[in-house]
Amino acid sequence: MDTPPRSNVTEDRIEHDSLGEVRVPGNARWGAQTQRAVENFPISGQAMPSTVIRMLGWIKASAARVNGLRGDIPGFDAEIAAAVESAALEVAAGQWADQFPIDVYQTGSGTSTNMNVNEVIAHLAAQRCGRPVHPNDHVNAAQSSNDVMPTAIRLATALQLRDTVGPAIRELARVIDRRASEAAEIVKAGRTHLMDAAPLFVGDEMGAWAAQLDLAEAPLRAAVDALCRVPLGGSAVGTGLNVPPGWADAVIAHLSTLSGLTVTPAANRFALMAGAEAYAEASAALRGVAASLCKIANDLRWLSSGPFTGLAELRLPELQPGSSIMPGKVNPVIAEAAVQVAARVAGNDVTIGIAAASGNLQLNTYQPLVAATLDESSRLIANVANVLAERCVAGLEIDAERCRRYAEASPALVTGLSRSIGYEPAAAAVHGALHGGPDLRAALANLGLSDAEIAEALDPVRLARGDS
Repeated sequence: MDTPPRSNVTEDRIEHDSLGEVRVPGNARWGAQTQRAVENFPISGQAMPSTVIRMLGWIKASAARVNGLRGDIPGFDAEIAAAVESAALEVAAGQWADQFPIDVYQTGSGTSTNMNVNEVIAHLAAQRCGRPVHPNDHVNAAQSSNDVMPTAIRLATALQLRDTVGPAIRELARVIDRRASEAAEIVKAGRTHLMDAAPLFVGDEMGAWAAQLDLAEAPLRAAVDALCRVPLGGSAVGTGLNVPPGWADAVIAHLSTLSGLTVTPAANRFALMAGAEAYAEASAALRGVAASLCKIANDLRWLSSGPFTGLAELRLPELQPGSSIMPGKVNPVIAEAAVQVAARVAGNDVTIGIAAASGNLQLNTYQPLVAATLDESSRLIANVANVLAERCVAGLEIDAERCRRYAEASPALVTGLSRSIGYEPAAAAVHGALHGGPDLRAALANLGLSDAEIAEALDPVRLARGDS
């Protein structure tokens, strides 16, 4: 795990914790417990998501303000309270982003990251005060990693769903809706089981994509509401040990102001510390969006296949050469990226499911893994939705002539006659046309239909409107 650069070992300083002394890089703002974790967990090279660090900064700032106002914590005077709050807000703003190096694969409660934040804030606050500020006694006062980390992860995820994922999905749906409106009167062949089916309008096909996204986005909003119920104030096991009366409500109120979320205390803190249902709900919502994105992306791939041996009803923007050996080949690269994202998010949902089911007694010890996984799924979906809207759907072209030609050639047009001439005669006319008999119009004429009746019956526009 990388640590801030140092020119030689003499620049190190000695810090201590309850286990003894630890050598820490001289230019690091963290302390002994962070350094132990850096050395203990050289696992993935992936640090805790910045979204969680930001939320921890807000929690520490809110706690410092409440602790300063209450005045019931020994040695926590107005000067220390102001210094801690100021330093915590700097952490939340990302000013000290390089000071949080601990691997996300760490102790399951996230204690290492909580103490990393406590130590950095204490170090910065002490510089402001000119006197010691303790990471546990001051910065972590009335808190435990066991209630702080679930609160931070829940709210960090809620913010991502509300402010990043939701807007990206709505914007993609808006762009698709606009393109659907433009294609409202372009008729095309429908396909079920990848086989010819009754005609519809391109606008109906695209409009279905937008509606799918609208349906998939609704559970995201429900997940945000669930995530905003937090166990802060539960302390170590949910009992509120060492937490002054009214402290949690006051901190949560200020946290709501800082985050812009409607944060509320858990009805049962024990449940939210031991369980992980809200995480599973959020992940399921993300998986649902991913499923919709995958379906849309695969439709785009099918409909743009070709250009001469596929459907080629759509032409996607040409963004890059598609082959290192076949000159001129261009691939549906954005759609392919979306399908890969969907696969990753589906896999992440399995991870969250295991994590949510594997808590023990009074604590779920998969908090860092949950944080990293939900963060990745949220980022991937938001980013690929934005790219899909901007670099694929917005610029695609529709081959209206080809769409109509396919629609007029489809034997499924006879579906409009099945009520008047019967299913079996209609099916016989289709089978005959497909297997060497008279063409479809001739077969229908043999059944006694006039040319005008046949033309009306096989009009794909009329059928696409649902007329029978």
